[in-house]
Amino acid sequence: MAALVALGLTSCSSSSSPSSSDEPARPTLPAGPKAAFQIPAPQPLGRTGTTRWASVDRRVGARATPGGELVAGLSPRTPEQTTNLVVVLGRAREFGGELWVRVRLPVLPNNSTGWVPRRALGGYHVVDTHLVIDRHRLTAVLFKGKRRVFSTRVGIGRAQSPTPPGRFYIRVKLTSYRSPFYGPLAFGTSARSAVLTDWPAGGFVGIHGTNEPGLLPGRVSHGCVRMENGAILRLGRLMPVGTPLTIE
Repeated sequence: MAALVALGLTSCSSSSSPSSSDEPARPTLPAGPKAAFQIPAPQPLGRTGTTRWASVDRRVGARATPGGELVAGLSPRTPEQTTNLVVVLGRAREFGGELWVRVRLPVLPNNSTGWVPRRALGGYHVVDTHLVIDRHRLTAVLFKGKRRVFSTRVGIGRAQSPTPPGRFYIRVKLTSYRSPFYGPLAFGTSARSAVLTDWPAGGFVGIHGTNEPGLLPGRVSHGCVRMENGAILRLGRLMPVGTPLTIE
């Protein structure tokens, strides 16, 4: 996802510049808009109940083992043209003189993992949230640590286009869709459908609002998870990108 970056301005002066009393005041620019996706400051590793993620900084192949068979390719950009990221699962392992880490992959088959060179990723970031979607109870519950901080009823995929089960992560946060179909805010996940979903990029499972709340809860989508617009806005305030996602 393409993050918006607020630019700060600094003024420079030299000994030959006019004095401040002779120089007219310069207008200041207003603050830039708040980005829908903001990369948090890196946090120390080793805390319990947390998950590490990192941005993909360059094109790289994920391999079954460090230096082994190629299983998937990773790009710095997602299909939605946002910053791509991966959840880090394994400790670094040295092979051929460089460090490798095991990551969760946004590819089919779902729940795939692979090893990538550490140098291909950005700095580690930490989240302590975890979203659980129950396809039987038709609920979505967000935990912060061990504490439940959000829950709502949801719509999921129909029998012919099911929402896939597994362990995934939130890798995209998007706002301002032109179509009210997606509601005011949407999350893209690393989960993939074996059939085409209603997600704009196709194939990936999204979590978004809806302009038809009367259909919820139920099995109503092509694989994406829908919730009422008020609920997705609350979730947007509580859940950062990189959050682990379990679909049961």
